Amino acid sequence: QVQLVESGGGLVQAGGSLRLSCAAAGRTFSSWTMGWFRQAPGKEREFVAAINWSGDNTNYADSVKGRFTISRDKAKNTVYLQMNSLKPEDTAAYYCAAGPPRYYVPHRTSEYVYWGQGTQVTVSS
Repeated sequence: QVQLVESGGGLVQAGGSLRLSCAAAGRTFSSWTMGWFRQAPGKEREFVAAINWSGDNTNYADSVKGRFTISRDKAKNTVYLQMNSLKPEDTAAYYCAAGPPRYYVPHRTSEYVYWGQGTQVTVSS
């Protein structure tokens, strides 16, 4: 059974940092694209960041560029999201996702096949 398990969420003050992790189990995703999405209450799930299989191509939402960094450790089957300079508007449930290999780094939810259960990030002002 394929599982993506997120961790690292929590409560942090504005300007602070958090590092999210997503550990994959049940299969290897070394050749797959890995992404992070988030969903705030009453809003649609939105793209945050994604990284290709080799780690040399990334894609970020404009709202997080320069503040968030996505990375992956293929040996550990794990993807990370380093979040710095957090803002109250970053408050949401953050989801890890895996999508099949493509020549580009996708940002649409429909292009991802496997999803984690989410981890809550709350940024206080």
